[in-house]
Amino acid sequence: MSLPELSTLYSVIDATWPTAQKRSLGPWTLRLDTRGGNRVSAATADGPVSDADIPAAQAAMQEAGQTPLFMLRAGQDDLDQLLAARGYSIKDATNIYAAPIEAIATDRPPPVSTFEVWPPLAAQVEVWAQGGIGQGRLDVMARAKGPKTTILGRTDDTPAGTVYVAIHEGCAMIHALEIAAAHRRKGLARHLTRACAFWAKSAQASYLTLLTTQANAGANALYSSLGMTLVGQYHYRILPE
Repeated sequence: MSLPELSTLYSVIDATWPTAQKRSLGPWTLRLDTRGGNRVSAATADGPVSDADIPAAQAAMQEAGQTPLFMLRAGQDDLDQLLAARGYSIKDATNIYAAPIEAIATDRPPPVSTFEVWPPLAAQVEVWAQGGIGQGRLDVMARAKGPKTTILGRTDDTPAGTVYVAIHEGCAMIHALEIAAAHRRKGLARHLTRACAFWAKSAQASYLTLLTTQANAGANALYSSLGMTLVGQYHYRILPE
């Protein structure tokens, strides 16, 4: 089975992790959201841009109370160079992984280790908070349309991990997978990923997809070991304060 095109996966990111406000400005799509992280606050170019197009987008983000931030996708090397020349620095180089659902929904997690929950429980909110995932990102999850759920992970009869997953265009995308510090390296992240795949299979998704920073060696090793394929990368350019 072939894997989704990058253009599809960019749409999946937007749909499963939606910004509070999106608007067009010339060749740009602006995302205005000060609380939900990079994915919901970065501007993207919808086509060719020139250096003269950058100030308008920069000013619009600043007027909205955001630090100017651009997402650079495949084939946008020229824009990347223009932003670098203006002093923008690279932030969060990110890998995009994908796999057919059937390749990941193989071995079910152990009994009573994972539970599908919507809306999230207080115990999940606490685990996310410990990892720096606060109300702004919970609001993003609540905004998403279409099939979605969270999965609570337990080890030693204790809430120990949580993840959010949502579906768009046949692709389930995992976001905000967090394991409490005291329960890491016990295999729970693997169990949660497989649990997402089984949920997505039941919801008729064809693919499991996710994003992780290139600097997160543990996550990249996990997803590679599960048989997921690295299908693309992107990074951000941010204007230093």
